[in-house]
Amino acid sequence: MTCYDRRDLGLLLLRLGTGGVLAAHGAQKLFGWFGGHGIEGTGQFMESVGYVPGKASATAAGLTEAGGGMLLALGLATPAAGAAAAGAMAGAAAVHAPNGFFAQSGGYEYAASLGLTAAGLAVTGPGRLSLDEVLGHAVNRSWMVPAAFAATAAGTALVVGARNRRVRKAAEGEQQPLFE
Repeated sequence: MTCYDRRDLGLLLLRLGTGGVLAAHGAQKLFGWFGGHGIEGTGQFMESVGYVPGKASATAAGLTEAGGGMLLALGLATPAAGAAAAGAMAGAAAVHAPNGFFAQSGGYEYAASLGLTAAGLAVTGPGRLSLDEVLGHAVNRSWMVPAAFAATAAGTALVVGARNRRVRKAAEGEQQPLFE
């Protein structure tokens, strides 16, 4: 019989909580569950904030959040799952950054918290109460952590960079108020 320690239980709670929240957000985007808008509505929103094409962006974000969240919750392919979820949250944080840090003002606090927790789980590992443990860590090797973060960072930089260029270009012709 295996004895699990507090660290394993703590990692399980972090994985279930963070993974569950991410999976629910992905399901909102993909299926319209939990008060979400599905691919159509999310796609329209994505276009409005500079992620073009909107439906493809909504699908990618939904799959990354739902898939990464489920994998994190299960503790399976933890480096890839955590890095992918962190990348998705970096994309969300880019949208909210102009509103400052705090979520109450529409800021990026929530996305940053989810992304940092997912990244922390990717680095720390899932603990012994996980499918990675059951499978002998076949998809949770030490070398996979930097590889997953490098691939995610490259993809996120391309997508968020293109979005930021579109947003800047759209705002170029707008006059800002002299006084507020």
